[in-house]
Order: sequence, then structure tokens, then C-alpha cells
Amino acid sequence: MKTSKSWRVYCLVVLSTLCAGNTFAQSISKLDLDEAKKEIAISNEIYFQSFAKNDASIFTNRYADDCWIMPPNAPAVCGSDAAKDFFEKSYHQFGVRNGKFITVDIYGISEDIVAEIGFWKVFNANQVESDDGKFLVLWKKTPKGWKMWRDSFNSSRPKN
Repeated sequence: MKTSKSWRVYCLVVLSTLCAGNTFAQSISKLDLDEAKKEIAISNEIYFQSFAKNDASIFTNRYADDCWIMPPNAPAVCGSDAAKDFFEKSYHQFGVRNGKFITVDIYGISEDIVAEIGFWKVFNANQVESDDGKFLVLWKKTPKGWKMWRDSFNSSRPKN
């Protein structure tokens, strides 16, 4: 039986794609995901202390210098001043004084990027829950440790 040239090319493309995919999967499996998970858990515990103490430096230290924070119903804030600007607005305009992250999953994207998904709650000065929702954060491994790189979230409550 004679095999056509196009069939052989197709088989080669499929085979090379499968091999490339396997190489990519192996590079992710080498990621020390446990280390990333530990650092992220510590960072998440510290995150809301910034609001309790009104200390923007605690908050900004959670983020990479080239971060994007993408809040609902508002433009994204990006770059080195993004975290400080977002903290100030959250504290003064929205009255955030405490909160909690509930991580559902953290998985590796590459050796220096991991994704975290979960839920959040924020509380006002009277420790009354003022909002809750869900999030997707891409964390980036930097020389200063794992930092929030892309932070996207939205409320689970209806818009007023």
C-alpha cells in the first residue's frame, strides 16, 4: 500500500506536536509547586493585615512591580504604583479593614508562573462582611519571592 506524502507530513506534525506537549508537561511537573503554595499561603495571610494596620507597604509587597490589578467595573491599574493606588482606594473609598482568601486550587503554568483560584471576603471597620466574590491570580516567581502578577476578581453580589 502506497502512503501519500501529505499523510506522512500530517503524521509527522501530529507526532512532533505530541512530543512538544509532553516536553511542556514535564517542565511544569518539575516546578516546585509545594514551595509556591507555601509562599502564596503566607502572602495571603499577610495581605489583609495591611488593611487592619492601614499600611500600604504590606499590601504593595504582595505584588510584582509589573502587576496588573483588574477590579470589576473599573479600569485595570498597572505597574509599580498600581498596588498602592488600589490599596488607597480600597481602604478610603470602600472601607476595607480586613478580609479572607479561600484558595480552591493552585496549579503550575510554567516554572515561574502559577495560577491560584478561589474566593474572597472583605470586612468593614465593624468587622461586618461588606462584600465577597471569586478571584483568579497569576503569581510570578521574582528575585523577591512569589508575587501577584495578574490579579482579577469580581463580586458575587448583584451590582447596585
